Amino acid sequence: MRRGRQSIGIALLLATCVFSWPVFARDIKITIPKRTKPTPVQRLNQEGVDAVCKHEYEKANVLFYKAYLYDPDDPFTLNNLAYIAEMDGQIDRAQQFYDLAAQQMTDAVIDRSSSPNLKGKSFRDEVEGINDQAMQISRANVGAVHLLSQGRGSEAEAMLQGALAKDPHNAFTLNNLGVTKESEGDLKAAQQYYSQAANVRSSQPIIVTYNRSWRGKPVSDVAAKNAHRVQERIDTETPRDQAALLNLQGVTSLNRNDRREAYQYFRQAYTLDPNSAFSLNNLGFMSEVGGDLETAQFFYERAQSAPSSADRVGIATRKSAEGAKLFDVSGDNQHKVTDKLAQVERERRMEPGTVQLKRRDNQPVIEPSTPPPSTTPAQQH
Repeated sequence: MRRGRQSIGIALLLATCVFSWPVFARDIKITIPKRTKPTPVQRLNQEGVDAVCKHEYEKANVLFYKAYLYDPDDPFTLNNLAYIAEMDGQIDRAQQFYDLAAQQMTDAVIDRSSSPNLKGKSFRDEVEGINDQAMQISRANVGAVHLLSQGRGSEAEAMLQGALAKDPHNAFTLNNLGVTKESEGDLKAAQQYYSQAANVRSSQPIIVTYNRSWRGKPVSDVAAKNAHRVQERIDTETPRDQAALLNLQGVTSLNRNDRREAYQYFRQAYTLDPNSAFSLNNLGFMSEVGGDLETAQFFYERAQSAPSSADRVGIATRKSAEGAKLFDVSGDNQHKVTDKLAQVERERRMEPGTVQLKRRDNQPVIEPSTPPPSTTPAQQH
């Protein structure tokens, strides 16, 4: 079984927005050694491939599963089960089967496949994509979707950029990058990638999708609709909407360990919406990691009393915070800062020597020297 050049679309819920993207499916392939009678596993895989070629996917799934019960370590069976799972939109399950198939690699050659040009080729080479750039790109797209489903957008983007370098005009990769950028709050970049995918004018259909209404639609048509939808969002953005996206971009930057960029996004968000609980909490966090605990405490307190403090967290640097109310997250942050301040105060009191005043930048306060008292000559009356 191999990944072809078709695609699936998946709906991902992020905060209050739904994003969709395609990934690549595979063609099925099996190897039958030259012998007078195939084994039960080979026969079942052979019948399953025939069923796939006739688009009888449920029948194929039953046949491949029976083969799996005979031999759970057969790489062809594992690949075929992965293909069926992917066709059914079960990306995580498909990824698990593909990983298992890769662990049971074989040097056998392909005897039968739903893609005729694979006959006689090495199973190992085709699965690893050694001789097929399209397969390498396909794998990158599938892997990127898997990462995005886990909230690992930065890693997904890096994988897709690698695929784009191999084929700058691949509509599936471009559309996936649009989804990645949209999920990170960068709507302008998302709109550009969607437009590029639409301009490719690819008629390749989306075969597998979590969004069943997408099945059979050309990928470029889907990308064009995505581009139009995102452009409408950009045109109708309010300052509050812009602040929310900037906060999202800031969190994404933090997940890439780019604190300077994150701080810039959070400051812009605060300027646009100074009463946003998220902007206040995020500035508090940046102050805390920067060592300015008093300022962090100030922002956390304001975040808890902000009008949007009851809203729930979408993406966060801590997975445990996602889905929680901002009021609770900010309150937890404030308690931690308060404890740190108390600890610092206790440590200061235990320090020997005289107390020295310092500014917020940790520079000592130098008091002016006391001038000598002025004398006034006495006048004789």
